[in-house]
Amino acid sequence: MKRLAVLFSCLMLASPAMAISEFGKQWKNEFLGADDVNEDFKKAGRKAGCYVCHVKGEDKKKVRNEYGMAVQKHLKAEDFSKEYIKANPEEAKKKILEGFKQAAAAKSTDGNTFGDKIKNNELPATNAGL
Repeated sequence: MKRLAVLFSCLMLASPAMAISEFGKQWKNEFLGADDVNEDFKKAGRKAGCYVCHVKGEDKKKVRNEYGMAVQKHLKAEDFSKEYIKANPEEAKKKILEGFKQAAAAKSTDGNTFGDKIKNNELPATNAGL
């Protein structure tokens, strides 16, 4: 019975982790993947990794920085199960990129939109904790 409980817990945790992984993958492809992206920004984005949206040293499942909260308003991990992403990769990608676009219009605490910050080769969150 204990093994069944552990297996069930692992299965329940797998889908949100897949969504978060897919969000990160799509963010890197969209904002760091082009040839004309500033090399320093690419390095900073890759180094930040999960902390583009999350707060270093905090529970990644619960605590997001200001950009992560803006993204979360438009993208819910539970809407992007492993099965959904696998069966509908292009649709999932389109929805994820649309969520990033909507989050880009929101303002950071420094008064700039997240989209403007990214265009200016800055990580979007003022409080990224890096």
